[in-house]
Amino acid sequence: MSRRERSVFWALFLALLLLGFYVLRDVLVPFVAGMAVAYLLDPVVDRLERVRVPRGLATFIVLLGFFALAIGLLLLLIPLLQSQFEKLASTLPGYVDMVRIRLAPLLAHVNEGLDRQAALQKVTGMTGDLVSWAGGVISRVISGGFAIANLLSLLLITPIVSFYLLRDWDRIVAAVDGWLPREQAPMIRSQVAAVDRTLAAFVRGQGTVCLILGVFYAVGLTVAGLNFGLVIGLFSGLISFVPFIGALLGGVLSVGLALAQFDSWQAVAIVAAVFAAGQMLEGNFLTPNLVGEAVGLHPVWVIFGLLAGGTLFGFVGVLLAVPVAAVIGVLTRFALAQYLDSPLHRHGVPPADDAEHDGDGTGAPEPER
Repeated sequence: MSRRERSVFWALFLALLLLGFYVLRDVLVPFVAGMAVAYLLDPVVDRLERVRVPRGLATFIVLLGFFALAIGLLLLLIPLLQSQFEKLASTLPGYVDMVRIRLAPLLAHVNEGLDRQAALQKVTGMTGDLVSWAGGVISRVISGGFAIANLLSLLLITPIVSFYLLRDWDRIVAAVDGWLPREQAPMIRSQVAAVDRTLAAFVRGQGTVCLILGVFYAVGLTVAGLNFGLVIGLFSGLISFVPFIGALLGGVLSVGLALAQFDSWQAVAIVAAVFAAGQMLEGNFLTPNLVGEAVGLHPVWVIFGLLAGGTLFGFVGVLLAVPVAAVIGVLTRFALAQYLDSPLHRHGVPPADDAEHDGDGTGAPEPER
């Protein structure tokens, strides 16, 4: 098979794979979630195996503890978060009006030469658009996630998929490794290892960062006396894996609510300081120590991956965005390194196609004449 034929084959295979994901996107969520759980917990099961715990038993123990903890946290947090979300949704229009009224003197002072009424209407319209957009995003995430994913299927199918994948993880990896072309196997293994390092650093490290920031923001805003501080803090921390967006949304929403709730600028400054401290904590301590510099995922690339994945494949696309972005990033760096080391880059000479070396396409050299 010539190089051109191999390229066509893999392009068709990738296109069919993407088409399959698109067609089956509504039923893939529990399977994708199960794969993610198995990937995250495989190191824990491996450690238990090293102390002579059978892999099947280790898998059962680890998954039982993981899902018991997850379900317990959900049962504790969902009622509280639901009530706070409902109160926030009902009081948000009033808060918007209060912010508009309190900012009116400042706008009048800053825009003395402008039409005050037009400025107020513009600010009100922009605020309303922002609130509507944020509400629409939250609504789509909740409805798209839980209506499409179906909570019942998540609860029933995800643990089963996780158990079988985690129990047979090493055998699955060995089987896939046996399918690799022998000549290209070392190169493919090195790229898969690079993808694994990137995913491990980002998913495990960034997941820990999100959890710590969520707790920090929730506690800080609650101590500052901000209404709905718990739900806003947890939300801001959990979406902080999207670069800049999490802190921006959480900071704007918190400061806006603080302007509506508090009469003094000192209280508003305290709320803003909570987010400033969180950003300093993340940038100077959490990310360097828990994620590291070897992730190789540029923030803009992560944002693009999340937006593209959500647009093309919905909630499944959001779940797969970071892994796919990691794979594409690793392969792109590998392809760039190959190009920089090629005659095309160094001397402007394109590499000869396989078919040019064997006129019949079989790979055998032509006989001498």
